[in-house]
Amino acid sequence: MSDLVQYPGTGCIVEYMEGNSPQIAWVMEEQGGRLRLLLPNRRETRLNAGRLLPWAGPRTSVTSSSKEEVVQILETHRIKRESLLGTLDVHELWEMAQGEVERAPAIWFAELSSAEPDADTVAAHGRALLACKSHFKFQSPDFEVFTEEVVAKRCQEQESAKEREALHQGGAEFFRMLWDVACRKRQLPPADAREWPAAELQERLKTLLLQRIADPESHDETMLWALLSKGLPDVQHLPLQLAEAWGIVPPHYNFWLDRAEYLAGDDWAVEHAAQVDAIITRLSEQKEAECLLPFISIDSAATRDVDDAFHVAALENGTTRLTLAFACPAFYWDFGSELDKAVFRRGTSIYLPEATHHMMPERLGADVLSLLAHQIRPALCLQCDVDAAGEISNIEFRATHVRLAANLTYSDCEAVLESAEKEPVANPAASYQEQLVLGEKVALLRQQARIAAGAVIMERPDPVVRLEERDGDVQVTLEAGESAPRAQMLVAELMILASAQAALWAEEHGVAMLHRVQDVAVPKEYAGIWHEPHRMARIMRALIPSTLDVQAKPHAALGLKRYAPVTSPLRRYTDLVNVAQMVSYLEKGSARLSQEELTALLVMLSRRLDAAGQAQRFRPRYWKLLYVRQQGDKAWWEAVITEENDVLVTVSLPAEQLFVRGRRRLFGERACPGQPVRVRLGKVNPLYNEIVILEVQDA
Repeated sequence: MSDLVQYPGTGCIVEYMEGNSPQIAWVMEEQGGRLRLLLPNRRETRLNAGRLLPWAGPRTSVTSSSKEEVVQILETHRIKRESLLGTLDVHELWEMAQGEVERAPAIWFAELSSAEPDADTVAAHGRALLACKSHFKFQSPDFEVFTEEVVAKRCQEQESAKEREALHQGGAEFFRMLWDVACRKRQLPPADAREWPAAELQERLKTLLLQRIADPESHDETMLWALLSKGLPDVQHLPLQLAEAWGIVPPHYNFWLDRAEYLAGDDWAVEHAAQVDAIITRLSEQKEAECLLPFISIDSAATRDVDDAFHVAALENGTTRLTLAFACPAFYWDFGSELDKAVFRRGTSIYLPEATHHMMPERLGADVLSLLAHQIRPALCLQCDVDAAGEISNIEFRATHVRLAANLTYSDCEAVLESAEKEPVANPAASYQEQLVLGEKVALLRQQARIAAGAVIMERPDPVVRLEERDGDVQVTLEAGESAPRAQMLVAELMILASAQAALWAEEHGVAMLHRVQDVAVPKEYAGIWHEPHRMARIMRALIPSTLDVQAKPHAALGLKRYAPVTSPLRRYTDLVNVAQMVSYLEKGSARLSQEELTALLVMLSRRLDAAGQAQRFRPRYWKLLYVRQQGDKAWWEAVITEENDVLVTVSLPAEQLFVRGRRRLFGERACPGQPVRVRLGKVNPLYNEIVILEVQDA
């Protein structure tokens, strides 16, 4: 017969919860639901009977008055219960209960192990069930038996909690050490030093840092990160600084690519090699060029992804026949394929001082689909006539294959244009002088027409950022960019012409396209070509950033009623989509995507382009700020005031193309836009985009 007691009173052995674990005690006195208990440490305590665990017993002799005797009894039962507890397989008990009961008291589980369990056996089972919180929930007097789904979830939560605790114990101190290294208070200790956590823990900490670098706003692991970084500065780039101090990312790491989920280099294309090979094979089957005009391209000397070319010829009636050719991956592109999805995720090529990251696999974008001279390439061609007033007529688009006559550079073409009325120069572009002169004429006509329509043209030559490894770090230099204003204007105007005509063609044929829009009213006096920093700054405040839209709307700065980019399908997914729309219509009589489908695509594409655009904008500024810091805070910089108010003054450094703000009191009372000054800069932190004007002088 069981020695369990239903209503514990004087002389009964009981258990209650204290400090999240069961405690054994002996009832010295019971009165109205209040108990006076003797504990194994010989101390006494008072307790409400409602706090007792639902297994009481056995009852000892009420005549026992010696505390030593009672303590010995308690110790005997405690040892027996702990010994029994060590033999129990609580998971086996849970499996036996599955499908039998949803909840049951401790004695029910004890009877699974023993036919007539005594009080010690029941208490041992109760203790085991209390400890197994992943499988059971105690709701006195019963234990709820969790389902397999609940158990799996709770086990995972427990494992995660254990991992977080281990990470916290070993990682917090390690992170504090890394912060000291980042602040140059100490050197990174040797790999065998005691400061290093276990290898498994190191891998987990590395993963956490890389995750926080890529997405500092992530809600995943927020609690763990808060624990590990407690006591460290609450700064935006703390994960990056710790990772750089550790050496798991190199100095000057480009975290913008991580945030954009943009894979650097070309290794990402390896897994798509079969699809790339298929495109190359299909292209190799094209034996002849269908459009035999001797097209030429103009790019910088380092350009490998050539995606536009032109041919210009004078007609007898005084007009000029202009034919433009654009690289056309859409001929062989498998939209929806894994390769297409990967290219879509990239969204655009990114050109940075340290590296170029192509949107397409380099075998395609920089080789077999690039408009390289003397090679047959798929192309979307635009042919039109331009009269002496810059008006365009006889517009025709067609999908074809071309073979370029030459790939020319800006500098060579500039030299030819400058010597057109003088002694000819000897360079690869000289034999194309007539085309270059005619092309510049057409470009100037189109530029004048755009300005008449309100176009705002800002000429802000950006310096070339050069990086050089020196003494284990990067030395930055800034050089004047390639000066070829006439050749660059020629190419720019022809590209704008093409995208404007593509938008008009799409409207005429009812083809949905992605348009670049800037629908804002701009004062007429802003139209023209601008060079002065303060005037350009004033105009920029009147403009809004251009956006992509399926609906055709004006582009104010370009002076166009509509603009659908098609000129860079090797570099921008937007252009690839538009070219594919046109090719599909030209070949099949219908566009590939409807307006609704294009709208849905744009939602996702805009996110990808915005993320990649941040890397393209902020990374060059990082290197420029590092350049300024490397010059020291004693250097003086030529600047022009572009904006001022009662508190702050903004200056432009034209040579460096940097804008910096300073306190008004540094500039004096006569500071006004357009005023040239010299500034001394300091407290430069490229990572945090911080730079301070320390001193100002009149120029």
